[in-house]
Amino acid sequence: MHSLSSRAPRRRSAAIGVAVALAAGTLALGPAALASATPASGHTGGNADAVVLKTGLDVSLLNKTAQLPLNVSLNEVHAPADAAKTLLTAKLDGVDKGKPFSILRADVATAKATSDKTRSEGYANLTHAVVHLPGLPLLGLVEVDAVTSKATCAAGEAPTAGTNFVGDVTVLGKKVSVRAGGTTKVTVDGVGEVSLDLAKTVKTSTTAASTALQLKVHVNPGKLNVADVTGDLTLVKASCETPGDDGAGASGGSSSGGSSTGGSSAGNSSSGGSTSGGSTAGGDTSGGATSGASSDGGAGTEPQSGSDNSNLAETGGSSATPYIAGAAAVLVVAGGGAVFMSRRKKANNA
Repeated sequence: MHSLSSRAPRRRSAAIGVAVALAAGTLALGPAALASATPASGHTGGNADAVVLKTGLDVSLLNKTAQLPLNVSLNEVHAPADAAKTLLTAKLDGVDKGKPFSILRADVATAKATSDKTRSEGYANLTHAVVHLPGLPLLGLVEVDAVTSKATCAAGEAPTAGTNFVGDVTVLGKKVSVRAGGTTKVTVDGVGEVSLDLAKTVKTSTTAASTALQLKVHVNPGKLNVADVTGDLTLVKASCETPGDDGAGASGGSSSGGSSTGGSSAGNSSSGGSTSGGSTAGGDTSGGATSGASSDGGAGTEPQSGSDNSNLAETGGSSATPYIAGAAAVLVVAGGGAVFMSRRKKANNA
């Protein structure tokens, strides 16, 4: 009897020792195994942008009392986003008694920008469009039948970009030849002068951009209380940047105590017809078809849409948590067994 009772505690003690060793091994191997299985990730998507119209103009009034900025845009987007408004209006205090005036009207005006880890692309298109300046309600600054600009940047490939015109381009009532490269000047007596670059393309090893029309404007309308309009105007532009490595990848051979930190992401936004400077207001239209102008009673901007998912809170949990919890459970059972055996031994000896 004595030999049987002493043999059983030895077996239980051995089992408890094995359980403790297994728990220690789990604690030691768990986080290390997790760290070695975590892939390095430093690859980021590229960038892409597109815009149908963007202006940076200064408007001087006849009485020289003020010089008003006219900084407006239509369908200006940053990946991932798209917009398809076809009308842009604005108003400036002192110009035509503060009434809204049309800046761009088109049958189709679209801009789209997309980007992921392998490819980014910007695209802008304009069809049957006319651009006006304040003080020139009847004479169009630029008229185009159809034009498209596109820029594509794919990982492992050379960036590409280009502009395609269909039909005529008219500047201040005069037709101009559509050719890439060089600067064309158009002068109209009693109105002013416009210098323009058509189908301007710029490429590097990682970026590309193409602009259908880049204009420098200096006109003297002398109507609707407008003396001079000077500045720049961009029409139908697309650009992109090749996706690449941001150098922030994790190392796979080391780990720190089983803890992890969460990241944050920021959404992208698009602007259908934003305005800034002076007292200006964007116009509202339905995509793809011309509609009447819509404006508010005072200064304003087009609504912007987008998403922002930045600063998302992490729970603080780690993928090593199951290992730690399992090991703790084994240790609790082992400890309970040791206490039980100790008490039983004392009872037998008594």
